[in-house]
Amino acid sequence: MSRKQFSPVKLGVIGLGRFGRLHALTASALAEAELVALVARRQESLDALASELPGVKRWTNLEHAVGESGAEAWIVACTTSAHVPITRTLLEAGQAVLLEKPISSSLEEARSLQPLVRADSSNLMIGHIVLFNSEFQQLREETRLRGPILYIDCVRHRPNTTLKGVRGGENPLHATMVHDLYATQVLLDRAEPASFSSEFHRTAGGEIDLAVARLHWANGPIASFSASYLTPAGMPPRGFDRMEVFGEGWAARIHPNPRPIEMWSETRADWPMALEIRAGAQFATGMMAEEIRCFCRVVRGEESVPVGATYADALQVQEWMDRLEACAT
Repeated sequence: MSRKQFSPVKLGVIGLGRFGRLHALTASALAEAELVALVARRQESLDALASELPGVKRWTNLEHAVGESGAEAWIVACTTSAHVPITRTLLEAGQAVLLEKPISSSLEEARSLQPLVRADSSNLMIGHIVLFNSEFQQLREETRLRGPILYIDCVRHRPNTTLKGVRGGENPLHATMVHDLYATQVLLDRAEPASFSSEFHRTAGGEIDLAVARLHWANGPIASFSASYLTPAGMPPRGFDRMEVFGEGWAARIHPNPRPIEMWSETRADWPMALEIRAGAQFATGMMAEEIRCFCRVVRGEESVPVGATYADALQVQEWMDRLEACAT
């Protein structure tokens, strides 16, 4: 099938929190997709998007949506605890799924989907927008050209108010470091580390506000990671991310968050694009748009699921996190 003959994929989005809303708005603006269904637990969540997506049908019952919407593929962006049961329902119905990571908070539960996932993972792609970030894509190309990687250093820090928020209490290893583990998995072509070490720092109340980890591969590369809830109010409201990669005679650095645009007023500084995502009524650009476009090509059989986004990749990274949590001091 040529790109000129590409038939838009009829998509549904399940879960309309911050990321689910962005998925819905992005999908609605892409030529490769036709957004035909929105599913949420609460009617209020559906009503909140009524003015932005007036022509899209809505359901609070997943089974009804699957049977009535005509959707052939789904983006699952609901709460992590619901990922596996919802994805199982969709896969059993013969639907393709783009599932926001992690698959589950439990490795055992994540593995329970295995009988339903095709060997090439073409019916289950893991949502990982960092893999589609333009800076990371260029970094990946540069590392391919310049030779073996010797060392990777990743930092991903979030505001010190995070522990007071909705996701308060979530270990930064799972909440933020996971993104860099996936990126490292891709850069090192899925190689399995030979050794794992990690440390956690805890607040006076016992909550983890800093996770530091180190992976070492038998063939030489070392990767270090730090993720925290430590940035003060004067820094960007979603903290900052940085990745540095070193090889023999070369080095590279990317700053994917926040994006370079900065704004100032008399009272405050602002970073209006924490992430490379823009979704509007007429167009969508950035890493989420590229991820959904890729998913649509996977559904149409025009492309394989990329490295870092297969079901097996997700299980590997989840196993890494389990080992890092088990060995933390």
